[in-house]
Amino acid sequence: MMILIAGPYRSGTGDDPELMAANLARLEEAAWPIFQAGHVPMIGEWVALPVLRGAGPERADEIFYPTARRLLQHCDAVLRLPGESTGADQDVKIAQERGIPVYYDLAEIPA
Repeated sequence: MMILIAGPYRSGTGDDPELMAANLARLEEAAWPIFQAGHVPMIGEWVALPVLRGAGPERADEIFYPTARRLLQHCDAVLRLPGESTGADQDVKIAQERGIPVYYDLAEIPA
């Protein structure tokens, strides 16, 4: 399965680059266990950040949420990590609407 890892990235950071980098690192911590279980991990920011660099930071809202929506057309599941995040909550909602499994713990993901 391709599993979208959803959790806080910009939320609560005031767009502080160091705090956002720390949030991305937390998201990325789940990538290796997902890969070890035989799946392909995906994080929306891995796709959105290069697009944002080309478009400019003022277009963040035009890029982050649409990127996740587009990725969810190709993902087979979502791993929702803890923490407040409007974007991650939207990812869960879209996944549920599409009948895509949503996991809340790495241990829930089948090998």
